Amino acid sequence: MEIIDNINHLLGDNLKQTIKPNSKLKIAVSCFSIYAFEALKKELENIESLEFIFTSPTFVPNEATDKINKERREFHIPKTERERSFYGSDFEIQLKNKLTQRAIAKECADWMRRKAVFRSNRSKAPMQQIACVQSNDSDAVYLPLHAGGNEQNHTR
Repeated sequence: MEIIDNINHLLGDNLKQTIKPNSKLKIAVSCFSIYAFEALKKELENIESLEFIFTSPTFVPNEATDKINKERREFHIPKTERERSFYGSDFEIQLKNKLTQRAIAKECADWMRRKAVFRSNRSKAPMQQIACVQSNDSDAVYLPLHAGGNEQNHTR
């Protein structure tokens, strides 16, 4: 078992080594960032799919548009801290300062349409943050994931 603390050993660096072409990536965490996409863009372009679950209700409208509970498109992202982190957290201020946000967002949106499915934990029940990379020859599980570090990698 390897301890990934996101200080000395970065989760992104480990994922770069673990993600293989046609891998399936499953992640349940509190936020998604286009800058994380940019850092792993080469590897993510070659995956088969991403299943992403926001561990807390995120991008879930408060009201249904009709009797069938439909999700509305939201064009104004800044709502909660989790939703604002989509375009970069406070830790990514240097990346924001490069003024490449629009180009990265366009690339990320294109990739998301082709490869990703996003869901949200609509319940108030806590959900464990986890990442799993499934490939033809092995699986890697990262558990637990915490904002700020101390992730552990368990490979089976």
